[in-house]
Amino acid sequence: MSDLIRQRRAVRRIGHKGADHIAPGNTAASFDAALAHGCDMVEFDVLPERTDGSGRLVLAHDFKALARREPLTLEEGLDHLRSDAFAGIEIDVDLKLPGYEERVIAALRERGMEERTLISTMEVSSLPVIRAASSKVRLGWSVPKVRRNYLAHPATKGLALATVAVLRRTVPRAVARAMRAGEVDAVMSHFSLVTPHFVRTVRRAGGELYVWTVDDAASIRRFEAMGVTGVITNDPRLFDPA
Repeated sequence: MSDLIRQRRAVRRIGHKGADHIAPGNTAASFDAALAHGCDMVEFDVLPERTDGSGRLVLAHDFKALARREPLTLEEGLDHLRSDAFAGIEIDVDLKLPGYEERVIAALRERGMEERTLISTMEVSSLPVIRAASSKVRLGWSVPKVRRNYLAHPATKGLALATVAVLRRTVPRAVARAMRAGEVDAVMSHFSLVTPHFVRTVRRAGGELYVWTVDDAASIRRFEAMGVTGVITNDPRLFDPA
């Protein structure tokens, strides 16, 4: 797909872990699948190799995933994504923990990839570290800070829905303040928090709003109609009507 067609899109198409429902996520094959199915941006996760923060930086969502197979290193993943095939494709580097922000920036800088990169994280303490380390990468604050989908479990769904109602009022204000202060450029929001009000608030603050993780076509259409900046999905085939 040509860069011109991608530029004309109103909403950016982002592949979660590449295209996790097509090929195992955070792998070269998954990145290739995202490219083949028209993604404008490839998102992937970065963790230290060991729980104490030491070792290589690797592409994995969590330590359980890391234990299941030999992962790509950050350097291997970036080298794959800077090949000519991915020219014009942005990347979203999602940092799962604090403490290795500057190592990620250094790897991007060595490859001349800062300007095509958005770094996202739920870790508020990481945001000023990333901002100080690079004036070129865009910075995304992922909200809310959760490690599992509490809406998906009957035992926690009621409390989760009540929490969502509160967060829909408070999060847009906090995000807008951070954007106006120059602390972040984008917000990466769980789909449950995204409303037309949130979209308008982010737009007025001059920022970008990306929705994660949306895995049904009807919801993708709904968020596109709201005017979000981009939609993150495990299955980029859903962007095109059947």
